[in-house]
Amino acid sequence: MKASPTLTNNLQAVLADLIELHIQGKQAHWNIVGTNFRDLHLQLDEIVDAARQFADDTAERMRALHALPDGRSSTVAGTTSLAQFPDGLISTKDAIERIVAAMEAAVGTMRKVHDEVDEEDPTSADLLHEFIARLEQFAWMVQAENMKPTAKVTPADSK
Repeated sequence: MKASPTLTNNLQAVLADLIELHIQGKQAHWNIVGTNFRDLHLQLDEIVDAARQFADDTAERMRALHALPDGRSSTVAGTTSLAQFPDGLISTKDAIERIVAAMEAAVGTMRKVHDEVDEEDPTSADLLHEFIARLEQFAWMVQAENMKPTAKVTPADSK
């Protein structure tokens, strides 16, 4: 099978976001400070590893479909849907919000292109399903760091 221009463009959009997510994850990993630093530092490495693997899977799928992936920095910077990550030191609280937003943006691109991808190539859509599930799980786990509990626990509840 040879990818149509539409399939190529859709997978390229996913690729650009995944490369940018990997870069932003490392930027945060190197420059976070504050509460729960070590836990977030390690979580970011997991996200970066997954984003890199997902980008590679996407690019290799594109090549299998005779499409040309473009992972050059100028292409990624010019086409990603992710907001630019701030420079300088960033608090763990703010980094969590930024990384969750980046993962949600990447997932948003995947959901946006999903139906067109699935129509032409269900195998590529299967990859998107895997990426979406994992990135949404990461977003939930990382965002939990900033969430406030809603249960009121009293000493009598611990019996």
